[in-house]
Amino acid sequence: MTKLRVGVVFGGRSGEHEISLHSASAIIGALDPDRYEVVQIGISKEGRWLTGPDSHSRLIEATNGTHPVHQSESLPMLDPREFHGSDESRPLDVVFPVLHGPYGEDGTVQGLFEMAGLPYVGAGVLGSAAGMDKIVMKRLFRAEGLPIPDYMWFLGKNIAADPDGVAESIEDSLGYPCFVKPANLGSSVGISKSTDRASLRASLEFAARYDRRIIVEQGLPDVREMECSVLGNDDPMVSVPGEITYRREFYDYDAKYLDEEGTQMHIPADVGDQYRQELQRLAKLAFLAIDCSGMARVDFFVDRQTERVTVNEINTIPGFTRFSMYPKLWEASGIPFPELVDRLIALAIQRRDERNSFSIEKYG
Repeated sequence: MTKLRVGVVFGGRSGEHEISLHSASAIIGALDPDRYEVVQIGISKEGRWLTGPDSHSRLIEATNGTHPVHQSESLPMLDPREFHGSDESRPLDVVFPVLHGPYGEDGTVQGLFEMAGLPYVGAGVLGSAAGMDKIVMKRLFRAEGLPIPDYMWFLGKNIAADPDGVAESIEDSLGYPCFVKPANLGSSVGISKSTDRASLRASLEFAARYDRRIIVEQGLPDVREMECSVLGNDDPMVSVPGEITYRREFYDYDAKYLDEEGTQMHIPADVGDQYRQELQRLAKLAFLAIDCSGMARVDFFVDRQTERVTVNEINTIPGFTRFSMYPKLWEASGIPFPELVDRLIALAIQRRDERNSFSIEKYG
């Protein structure tokens, strides 16, 4: 049996470069060598592409500062032969992008794969872009009738021109506490909580370092944070929900990746059947609202007093280490890690085949 040639793309230019390396390591380790030939394709923080069996280890060394990636040893921004094969190799059969954040999760690299005619794991260009942009995401959620926190958004240049005016409008509309975020980023990078005018101005300035558009969300008091994993294309399935607890003030970058003792995942979450079904229903609706495909993780707030469920956001390339919530929720739902990777590759090929079945007519 001919092995599928799978290109695993990792690293990238975003602030989530290191997280991508951890996710890629787990995926590469889960691909059965009897069924798959893995082609490692790394992207340095400077945007240089490299390939070869040691690409992953070389990027880790570059991240640690022990072996920088030089232009002379990297691909010329992308050698198409690495996608379509050369005299020495077969073309790639499918691509598994593991690029968290901008320049990987936002539709940019997905557009490249579309142009190359390659099937790839995860959301398409539209779903990726909408899932990355928190402002567009929330507009689509609201249009579908999904419950979301109240929010406002601003251009960074308007914040710089009139910080007190922006702060006053936020106080009048949302009040405190509120959360200030870059519109396009993940893993809680650039996010901070504001409880008064001074902290709000600092939060706005901080978020504006990461994006030209800033979203401010109303803080919901006394909530539980729940997550569901979604798997599929047009008729996706949803995992059991999980709950995140943490000892920091909110679920920030440190709580997600550094505070191993203080942050806990409770799988499955301790919720009744009615609320489990509601979380799963809303997760599926959120997935379909942005035209997602392949995989996603949907995050929720659940009010402790009223048990009202609110959709926070969707993540189209969630963390993929063996300790990440996305694969652990599927494991609890009966799909072990290697099988999950198999299914995602099959879904990518299924979507490509469906797209190729449509006729392209010539006009004019």
